[in-house]
Amino acid sequence: MSDRSHGEAALVHFSERLTNSAAFGALFREGMDLVEETAAYLDGVGRSEAKALDRSVSLTYATESMRLTTRLMQLASWLLLHRAVKEGEMTLIQANREKTKVKLSAADPSPDDMLLKLPQQLQDLIVRSMTLQSKVRRLDVTIHASTIERAAIGNPLVPQLNRLKAAFER
Repeated sequence: MSDRSHGEAALVHFSERLTNSAAFGALFREGMDLVEETAAYLDGVGRSEAKALDRSVSLTYATESMRLTTRLMQLASWLLLHRAVKEGEMTLIQANREKTKVKLSAADPSPDDMLLKLPQQLQDLIVRSMTLQSKVRRLDVTIHASTIERAAIGNPLVPQLNRLKAAFER
């Protein structure tokens, strides 16, 4: 085996290891905790708060709680799919095929002037869900960058190593 093919065989793809990282574990916990917290709020305090709202704000509350729930269910689906990769229940290639069913671009919330009329706890949950969605989107791009894209980027150290090699061969 040549040096080059041996080096490529020993390459560890960052994207394949990312689901085993502590960062993914923390993101998974953050996502699942947010799902549970949101469900508890909407089934408890949120119901009481919704009943006390004016009719126009009540409509915004209903819309935003549905958007929030949809967003979190899509994020939870993505997180569970990638936890399955971590647990060895599926490969990253299988997850890549399955993730096409998950929509990480769930509807953005209403304009700020409408959101500010909602109960503070719901506002906080919406903001946190949007932050989580941004993190998951970034991670999704990193994990599922095509091998062609990765190959095009290549190893950024190779040009530097080639210069050093050339300098010492003189």
